[in-house]
Amino acid sequence: MQKTDISVHDLVGQIERGELRLPEMQRGYVWRATRVRDLLDSLYRGFPSGNILVWETDTSMPQREMAVAQLQSPFKGYKLLLDGQQRLTSLSAILRGDPVSVRGRQKPIDILFNLDHPETLEEVLDIDDDEDNDPDGLDDDDDKDESIEAQAQRLTFVVSSRRLASLPNWMSVTEVFKSDGDTEFLRKAGLKDFEDPRYQRYTQRLQRLRQIRKYMYSVQILERDMTYNEVTEVFVRVNSLGAKLRSSDLALAQLTARWRGALSVFDEFEDECKDENFPLQSGTLIRALVVFATGQCRFRTVGSLSEEELKQAWDIAKKNLRFAIQFARNNADFENPALLGSPYALLTLAYLAHTRGGEFKGADDSKLRFWLRIASGRGRYSRGSSETYLDQDLALVRRSEIGALIDTVRQQFGRLLLDEEEFDGRNQRASIFRLMFQALKAGGATDWRSQIAISATNFGADHKLQFHHIFPKAILQRKKVPQSQINDIANLAFLDGKTNRKIASKPPKEYLAEIAEKQGDGPLAKQCVPLDRNLWEVERYAEFLAARRKLLTSCVNGYLGNVPD
Repeated sequence: MQKTDISVHDLVGQIERGELRLPEMQRGYVWRATRVRDLLDSLYRGFPSGNILVWETDTSMPQREMAVAQLQSPFKGYKLLLDGQQRLTSLSAILRGDPVSVRGRQKPIDILFNLDHPETLEEVLDIDDDEDNDPDGLDDDDDKDESIEAQAQRLTFVVSSRRLASLPNWMSVTEVFKSDGDTEFLRKAGLKDFEDPRYQRYTQRLQRLRQIRKYMYSVQILERDMTYNEVTEVFVRVNSLGAKLRSSDLALAQLTARWRGALSVFDEFEDECKDENFPLQSGTLIRALVVFATGQCRFRTVGSLSEEELKQAWDIAKKNLRFAIQFARNNADFENPALLGSPYALLTLAYLAHTRGGEFKGADDSKLRFWLRIASGRGRYSRGSSETYLDQDLALVRRSEIGALIDTVRQQFGRLLLDEEEFDGRNQRASIFRLMFQALKAGGATDWRSQIAISATNFGADHKLQFHHIFPKAILQRKKVPQSQINDIANLAFLDGKTNRKIASKPPKEYLAEIAEKQGDGPLAKQCVPLDRNLWEVERYAEFLAARRKLLTSCVNGYLGNVPD
C-alpha cells in the first residue's frame, strides 16, 4: 500500500476534475452542517483529521454519483474514494461554493467565520451548543435569543444564519476561500485604515483560515491489482473498526461486491417510493432484501448470498413492500413512514403479505390495522433489541395468525390500550405522540385559523404542520415551570405554521377565547383542549394537563377501537 500526503486544495481539485470518484459500495452524503462546522474548526486549529483511503484502478467499476458536481475525467484511470467521502465532499462544497445534492435536493453549506473568535479552547468549553430549531418555529423569548447570539460570539465557526451573517465580524467561509484579498472583509468589519488595532489580528486570522486549503491529508492508496472483492473486504474492515458506518452501509458494500449494479436498482425503487410520497431509505431496502432472502433481518448473512439469490429476493421484496406501503397508507392512516416510528413494521407487514400470497380474509383487515397502529404507537421496534423483536415477528408470521402479532405487543408492554399515566411526562419524541396525531387527525382536527385539516402532507410556510405549545413556552418559563412539563404531550397541539406564529406567546386565556368566539368550541374540542375556561389560566396549568390527558386517552383508545379477538 502506498502512502502520500496531498493537500485539501489538490484533493478538492481531483474531485472537481472527476479523477477521484465514489464506488458503488459507498453510502451517500449524510453530514449535517454542524459536522462541517466542526471539521473546519479542527483544520483551522491544526488538529488531526483522519486519513484518506483510495483505490487506484484502470478497471471500469460500478460507481455512484458524488454529492458535489464533477467533470468527466479524460483519462482512463481514476481513484475510488473508500474512506473520507464525508470530509472531502464537505470541503469541496465549502471551497468551491457549490451545494451538495442530498436525496435529490440541492442543499447549500454555508458556514460563518468569527474574526473576533476567542484565542483558546478553554474560553468556549462551557458554551451551550444546542442548535436545534425551536420545534414550534416560534421566537418566544427575546432574552434567550440574545443569549444565543452572545454565545455565538465565543465560537470560531457557526452554521450561517441571516442574523449572524449581518453582523460585522462574521464572514462567509466560502467567500474568504474564493478571495485572496482581505479588503472587502476588513471593510465589512468596520476597519477604515491600517492603524486600526484590529488590522493585524484580522488579517492573520483570514490568512490562517485560507491555510486550510494547504492542510495535508495522509492518503493511503490500494494497489491496482486488487480485485473488487478484496477492496470491499478492506472497506468493510476499515469502516467496522470505528463504527463509522451503519451496519446497512457495510452490508451494501458486501452486497455490491456480489451484485454489480445493485445500487442503481435500489435507487430506482427509492425514487418510486419518493414519487408516491412514501420515501424509504436504502438501509430499509437492503434489510428487506435480507428478510426475503433468509427469513431473518440481520445483515451477517449478506456475504454468503449469491447474485442470483439476491436478485430473486429483491424481486419478491419489491412486490410485497408495495403492498405494505399501500396498506399502511390507505388502510391504517400512515401518511408517511415517519409516522411509523420504525420501518421494521413495514417489513413485518410485507413478509406477512408474502406468506399469504397477498390475499387476506375479511377479518384480517381490522386485525392488521390494529396491530400496525398499536405496534407503531407503542414503539415495538423503536426501543432496544429492535432486530430481536423483528426476527420474533418474522418467525411468528411464518407459523401463526395475525392475532399472535398483537399478543407480542401485549406481552412487551403489559397492555394494549393506553391509560392516562402513559401521557404523563412524555414529550414529542415519545411513540404515542405520533399515535396521538393520527387519532386527532382521524377525529377531524383542523387548524384553528384556516380550518384546513391537519396532515403531515401539508406544505408551504403558511400551512406546513407544526406542533404548538398551548401554554406558550415563554409564559411557562417565566413561571419557572420545569422544561419537562413545558414540553409535556398534553401541552401540544397541531397547527399550521402561520397560525402558530400568529399566536406566538399570547396567554391561552386570551387566544383560546378568541378562537372559540370566532370558530366555536368545535375546533378546540377536536384537538382535545379542555373547554373549561378556568383551566386556561396559567396558575392552573397542572390541572389543564391532567384534564387534557384524560381527553387524549379517550380519543386515542377510541381511534384504536376494540382489541380484536
